[in-house]
Formats: sequence, C-alpha cells, structure tokens
Amino acid sequence: MFIQMIQGSCTRQDEAHELLDEWRRDLAPGAAGWLGGTYGFTDDGQLMGVVRFESREAAMANSARPEQGAWAERLTALMDGPLEFHDCDDVTLLFDGGSDEAGFVQIIRGRVDDPSRLKAMLADTTTLHEMRPEILGGTLAIEADGRFIETVAFTSEDAARQGERMEPPAEVRRELEYAMKGASFYDLHHPWFDSA
Repeated sequence: MFIQMIQGSCTRQDEAHELLDEWRRDLAPGAAGWLGGTYGFTDDGQLMGVVRFESREAAMANSARPEQGAWAERLTALMDGPLEFHDCDDVTLLFDGGSDEAGFVQIIRGRVDDPSRLKAMLADTTTLHEMRPEILGGTLAIEADGRFIETVAFTSEDAARQGERMEPPAEVRRELEYAMKGASFYDLHHPWFDSA
C-alpha cells in the first residue's frame, strides 16, 4: 500500500468538500489502484486528506492524468495557501486499516529515529484492542526520514476521550512517550470517507 497525505489551510470548506466529492464521482473510476481516502477539517481550518493507493506507481499514474491535473488546480485555487504533500511507501495497517464507520478520526504527525520500534508497538494488536476497544483501525505511514502520519479511526470522539484517560501499562506508556514526543495531533470531528 502507498499513502499520500495532503494538508493545507482552507476557509472555503464547503466548496472543498464538494470538489472532493466530485473527484470520487467523476475521477475515481479512472484512477487505477486507488483504494480510498479519509478526509476532514480541523478546528483551525486545516484540510486533511489521507489517500490510499495500491502502490506508488498507481498514485503517480493518477497524478499524471490530465483530468487529475485540472482537478488539482481547482483544489489549489480553493486553498488559503500552498498544499503540503507527504508520500509514504512504508505503510502498516492497524487491525484492518481504517474504517468508513468511524465517528471520529485523529491524525498524528511526528518523527522517530527508529521506525521499527513504532511499528512493533502497533503490531501488538491484542493488548491495544483490550486497552482501547473504541479504536476501529488505522494506518501508519512512514517517510524515509522517519516522519510518520498515523491515522486512527474511533467509534466516537467521546469514546476516544474516555480511552485517552486510561492509564496504560508502564511499558506501553514508555513506547507511547517515545513515539509521540513532539508529535502534532489533528482532530477530525466530522470525517468523511471514500472507498473503491
């Protein structure tokens, strides 16, 4: 799997949402290898999009389509500034990946010097599911320099906040502190989803 994350400031949110819906309706059928996406706006007006493809090659082929380029120009015109892009070949699924049934999504951006340590923490799904049953799934996308984008789907924001208040075991807390040191959290209170 390949993940591309886009992020940018956007005050024309209704128009941006409509344009993303238009992509799903009109352009997704011709996007070979497109798997889906998770989208939303943060409280401070950041558009966040985490888009999944079967491979980097599929994502680049989509980007090269003339109709994709024209659509991207329209999206850029709606933004308050430049869009930021992050391309990640190193993707780990949490449980079965994200969930289109999520009522709340949190995107975490950070950086680690040992990505294998972060992936090992997510691999212990039994402990995680026992501790945090409100987590439906997620993805961990890591760039070559150790920057990561973790997308976590929750049943609801209330359940996620309750789960955050639980004290994890000492070894889990130690790994969380390592992974989340200096990380930024982006809350999508009203996420929406597209799937192939």
